[in-house]
Amino acid sequence: MLNQIEEQMKTLATLTGVMLMAAAEAMAQENANRPARRVIVSIPDRKLAVLENDRVLRTFEIAVGAPHSPSPIGVFKVVSHIENPTWYYKGKVVGPGPGNPVGTRWMGLSAPGYGLHGTNVPSSIGKNASHGCIRLRNADVEQLFKLVAIGDQVELYGDRTDEIAQLFAPSVLPVTLVAQTAATVSAAASPANQ
Repeated sequence: MLNQIEEQMKTLATLTGVMLMAAAEAMAQENANRPARRVIVSIPDRKLAVLENDRVLRTFEIAVGAPHSPSPIGVFKVVSHIENPTWYYKGKVVGPGPGNPVGTRWMGLSAPGYGLHGTNVPSSIGKNASHGCIRLRNADVEQLFKLVAIGDQVELYGDRTDEIAQLFAPSVLPVTLVAQTAATVSAAASPANQ
């Protein structure tokens, strides 16, 4: 009886493996029709950009690794793409739903144990707060999930490069320039100038 159960488990494992390989092949063929995309992560800026042919498709605010559990630095690939994931950590298991620490989407990286994911703590976005993964708000990770596919490159930078400075340049004027502009507008509107 035990041998029969073992044989059934082996058969089930083989069938599961075949199904997973077929699904991966189908996804690869689907993604072959679009250009490869790069995900650029600036750890100091706590921002992420998705690029296609060096054109920015979208940027997102993120949370990165806390000081005691920093995000890895380097170039990785997306190796898994899971909707409504289950979270496993040190013997704890949390199924899909609002209490799930990785939120509604998981994109695993070739750095084992690390990924791009949602969160059940949206107030952590913009901070060094994760266990090393890159966190996004659930609405944002759902958009990112549609933009990024298995095999896409993910680059995590610990320092600002010229490319990162251009990607994540401040979109607001510096305070001194705002003050100068306000003074110029005020002087132009004064009765003496009219």
